Amino acid sequence: MLRKLTPLVAVAFGVVIALRFPQISVTVRSIFSDVASTHAPEEQVPEAAPDGLVKLTAEQIGAANIEMGSAGPGTLARRITVPAAVRPDPDRVGHVAAKVAGTVAELRKKLGDRVDLNEVIAIVDSREVADAKSAYLAAAVQYDLQNQLFQREKGLFEKKITAEQLFLKAKTSRAQARLALDLARQKLATLDLSDQEIANLASQPIAGLQRKEIRAPLAGRIIERLVNLGQPVGGEGQAKELYVISDLSVVEADLAVPAKYLAAVREGQPVSLTTATSRVFEGKVAVVDAMITQETRSGRVIARFENRDLELRPGSLFNARIALAETRVKVRVPRTAVQTVGGEPAVFVRTDDGFIKRKVETGAADHKFVEILAGLAPGEQIATTNAFILKAELGKKDFDPGL
Repeated sequence: MLRKLTPLVAVAFGVVIALRFPQISVTVRSIFSDVASTHAPEEQVPEAAPDGLVKLTAEQIGAANIEMGSAGPGTLARRITVPAAVRPDPDRVGHVAAKVAGTVAELRKKLGDRVDLNEVIAIVDSREVADAKSAYLAAAVQYDLQNQLFQREKGLFEKKITAEQLFLKAKTSRAQARLALDLARQKLATLDLSDQEIANLASQPIAGLQRKEIRAPLAGRIIERLVNLGQPVGGEGQAKELYVISDLSVVEADLAVPAKYLAAVREGQPVSLTTATSRVFEGKVAVVDAMITQETRSGRVIARFENRDLELRPGSLFNARIALAETRVKVRVPRTAVQTVGGEPAVFVRTDDGFIKRKVETGAADHKFVEILAGLAPGEQIATTNAFILKAELGKKDFDPGL
C-alpha cells in the first residue's frame, strides 16, 4: 500500500502518523523522509567561472577594438624630455640675390609658394644688364667680321696673291676681336646669365635687353619675400635679396638639454617629437654644442627630422624625447596593456573563452613599454589596446555576483 503512494502523499501521511502516534519509532519515520528526498527534484548548481575571467566572443572582441599582441623580449630606452624649437635646415635654405642693379619688374611667387630648381621667379630691369648684352652683341658682330677678313687674307696668302704682312694683320685683328668677345661673354656670366640665355641673345628683341631673369637656386618653398614691385635693388643702400627659399622636407630642431644630461647625449641618438595631432616624428641627434648657456645652464643640441608632408613648421615649439641609453629585457609589454586592478598591476591574457586577469610584477619602463619581471611568459597573447574595457567589465562582474 505504501509503495503505491505518491511522494507528496507519503510525506503528508508520515507527518499525520507522527503526530497521532508519537510512539512509532524514529526508524519508521525516516523511511518516509528517505522516500521524499529520493523523489524530490535535484537543484542544479551552476559551475563557477574562474576568478578574473571576462567572457567574450571573437565578434565582441572585434567590436570593442581590443587588439592583441605577444609578450616578449625587447629593449627599454632611458629618455629625457626637453623643449625643442623647429627651424629650417641651414643647408637647405637659399637666398635669392638680385645680382644686378635695377628695379623689380615682376615677382612671380608669393609667400608659401612651391618653386623648382632654376625656375624663373622674378624679373629685374637693369641698365647694367642691357649694356653688357649690347657689348656682347657688338663684340660678336665684330668677331664675325674680323674672322671673315682673316679667312679671305689667309686664302690669298696661300695662293701667293697677297703679302704676308696683310695676312698677319688680319690674324691679329681676329685675335683681338675674339678676346673682346670672350670678355663680353665673361661679364654676362658674372651677371648670372646662363649659356642658353647668352646663345639666345641674337634673337632677343631689343626691348628685352634690360630684363634679367632671377632663378631659384634650389627647390623648396618661399619662406620670405623681401621686396615689392618697382623697388630698386642691387645698388648701394638698396635691397640685395628678393626671396628666401627653404626646402622643408628636412628640418632641424634646437633642443635645450640640461647640463647634467649633456654628457650622455651623442650624435646619432634617436629623438622623437610629438605634435598636437599626436603624430610622432622620429629623428636623430646631428650636433651636440660644446658650449653651456649660463642663464639656463643647458646645452644646445641639434636634431634633424624628415618632414615630407611639412607638418613640422619652422618656429613651432614641441617637447622632444632623447633616448640616452637602451636596456635589453626578457619580457616587455606595451604600457596600454598594463592595468591596475585592486591596487595591483595586471594584464589580460587571451583564453578560449575571452580574457583572464593575470597579476604581474613590473620592472623598468620607458614611454612605450613596461618590463614584466614575473607573472607572464614570453609568447603569451595579451590585450594590448583598449584593455581598460576588460578592466571595466571585470569591475561590473565583481560588483554584481549574478553576472
